Amino acid sequence: MLLHTRIRAFFCAAWVLLPALHVMAAPLSDEDRVEFFERRIRPVLNDRCFECHGSEKVKGGLRLDTHEGLLKGGDSGPAMIPGDPEKSLLIKAIRYQDKDLQMPPKHRLEPEQVGNLEAWIRMGAPDPGTKGIMAPPSAGGQHWAFQPLKTANPPATRNKRWVVNDIDAFVLARLESKNLLPSPDAEKRALLRRVTYDLTGLPPTPGEVEAFLHDRSPTAFEAVVERLLASPRYGERWGRYWLDLARYSDTAGENADYPIPQAYKYRNYVIEAFNRDKPYDRFIREQIAGDLLPHSSEQEKREHIIATGFLAMARRFSVDPDTAQYLTIEDAIDTMSKSVMGLSMSCARCHDHKFDPIPTRDYYALYGIFQSTRFPFPGSENKKRQRDFVPLIPDDQAREITLKYSTELLQADAQIGQLEEEEKKLEGLEEQGKGPANKKGKPAKDFAKLIGQAKKQRSRLIENPPIFDSAYAVAEGKPGNARIQKRGEPGNFGAEVPRHFLSVLGGQTLPAGNKGSGRLELADWLVASTNPLTARVAVNRIWQHHFGKGLVQTASDFGLRGRPPTHPELLDYLAGRFIQSGWSMKALHKQILLSHTFQQGSSDNPAGLATDPANEYLWKYSRQRLDAEALRDSLLALANDLDLSEGGPHPFPKEGTWNYTQHNAFTALYNTRQRSIYVMQQRIRKHPFFAVFDGADPNASTAERPVSTTPLQALFFMNDRFAHEQAEQFAERLLREYPGPSERTRALYEWTFSRPPRREELNDVQKYLARFSERAAKLEISKDKQERMAWSSLVRAVFGSNELMFVD
Repeated sequence: MLLHTRIRAFFCAAWVLLPALHVMAAPLSDEDRVEFFERRIRPVLNDRCFECHGSEKVKGGLRLDTHEGLLKGGDSGPAMIPGDPEKSLLIKAIRYQDKDLQMPPKHRLEPEQVGNLEAWIRMGAPDPGTKGIMAPPSAGGQHWAFQPLKTANPPATRNKRWVVNDIDAFVLARLESKNLLPSPDAEKRALLRRVTYDLTGLPPTPGEVEAFLHDRSPTAFEAVVERLLASPRYGERWGRYWLDLARYSDTAGENADYPIPQAYKYRNYVIEAFNRDKPYDRFIREQIAGDLLPHSSEQEKREHIIATGFLAMARRFSVDPDTAQYLTIEDAIDTMSKSVMGLSMSCARCHDHKFDPIPTRDYYALYGIFQSTRFPFPGSENKKRQRDFVPLIPDDQAREITLKYSTELLQADAQIGQLEEEEKKLEGLEEQGKGPANKKGKPAKDFAKLIGQAKKQRSRLIENPPIFDSAYAVAEGKPGNARIQKRGEPGNFGAEVPRHFLSVLGGQTLPAGNKGSGRLELADWLVASTNPLTARVAVNRIWQHHFGKGLVQTASDFGLRGRPPTHPELLDYLAGRFIQSGWSMKALHKQILLSHTFQQGSSDNPAGLATDPANEYLWKYSRQRLDAEALRDSLLALANDLDLSEGGPHPFPKEGTWNYTQHNAFTALYNTRQRSIYVMQQRIRKHPFFAVFDGADPNASTAERPVSTTPLQALFFMNDRFAHEQAEQFAERLLREYPGPSERTRALYEWTFSRPPRREELNDVQKYLARFSERAAKLEISKDKQERMAWSSLVRAVFGSNELMFVD
């Protein structure tokens, strides 16, 4: 039982970024299949097929713009056989293997496009529309998520004694309607461990457990909640959830993955915002348009600028990101819409959204706002230096420093040019026999040395640019409306679209005469009372991280493809209370945590499993696995090796030395004993620990992390150096601070599981230590070393146990 391990690890969810052949290696959800079609299949059909086989022209009797048309085919028979690309005429035609059947007729598709179509048919040719592939957007304006918040009074329940607060009334009413009973209360040790991990991502200490056990007052648990919410550890825990959504990274993500030394400032801004309980509406406004908001001090101005790192954090693409800026803007729109409004808008870049009421015009209305925004340039293979970062010092100081440096560079360039010109002139004179007599003056052979010295001086300037405080943040660019990009192709322009908000949420436009980008107005539209999504989505995310899943289980998709809320009245009630509280996240935490619903036990019961096996009606508390950060931080904390200081900048190489390319990309691993939120995050290569234990993908907004079980996770505790180091330090702590095996075993369990060992577990430990000693004695290992090795081995087994990995 003690040594039983059931551990989980890395599963890569970034299938959209992989070749189609690799996509098929893992089963895809319905949502993934639709996204595959929208991103990879529809654009090819639109661009290369519909002109001859669409609604306006039907060559050979074949229509490819409807699912029915593909199945029916044309004069030659059905165009596809879902699930069997080898028997599909469409695939035969695009492969160009039959000289009599080659489509498109003039320019064949790229190999990747062919592979995508093969993969699509192999997965069954999923049709995302209800009326065919080209079905018009649904009348989604009537969808529940776009309706105003509804005011609902807590319902009456039969079991009034169980109801502690209004949340319980909503939950219990639903349980009673299904003839279900809530579970008994969680045992106090389990409850304290649950709430401590929940709010801080760290285990409680034995002293904290004992204090809670001995506090018999009715407000004991409330006092614990208030203590944890006031801890700096709270912001480090809950800030990480937001960084998942913001796809936080310390690198840019383009081909060479250039480092961004200033990125940590945004990370620390987020942590501090949670710790200070910054009102959520202000939190959103600052991240969209902080640089445009009024400020009462230089410190507040600095904070507002850094906050826009949320937008600046958009991924960069290609060898030269300047040429792929449209992809960076797409990423910014996608992240903003998913994280704040719970809407996926990417489909509308190429065509009207096929499910949600988001026409292409609305997409490019928002695109114009971001196109009018200046994004910082982090460096790339072709342009290795940072550009357009926002100074965090007074503007006049920044201009003075920049001007001085630019002048020195221009002077160095001028000196090199002058010397090279003089060299050419002198060489010409010497060829004509008119060079300086007796080698007086500057003989041509000396110019190489002089020019070399001048170039070295210029290189020193480039390698040591002026260093002043700056932020990876956005600023105002050249304002203007965007034009629709037909089929999402940059350069294939359609009509110009005035900048405005989503039509389904009001369609507000910029004021007449507005000379800005529109970000300030967008920030206001996002948190306006006419937009019910922002509060609903925020409340749902907080609920999700307390209970393991949200009231809306598709946390970043509140649209028609998403799941409806399990408790719609409760969702709107909490959203309304959230706004009334001044958008206070800590007030919402407290209301949820003090509910009877949260404090239920996690044990199963036959009735609940039979009626509601997924626990959607909340008849118990669902066990949750520790995420990667909580697991790593726990190992450090148990070993008394956790550095609780605030994280700062990473030790990146000096900017002047950067020479990264797609063939020599930046990669680094900076070891630290600080909390996991402060570990350097890279886009093209995950930190090994987070790769094994399902850390967030910094390339995309992550609403819910995958949870996997792989042999690598068990092997980590057996073989990884970090696991061995922490186990050894924990073992030494036990040997140093506790006198005998029984006391050490009790301490091991209380520190790790927040409970004392059971009798059978004490026996198991004694037997294990005895067997270890017998085997070690045969190897002539000293007794002291035997003891350290035995306890370290035991600790590693405990580290890999289910009871540590899961929270009840």
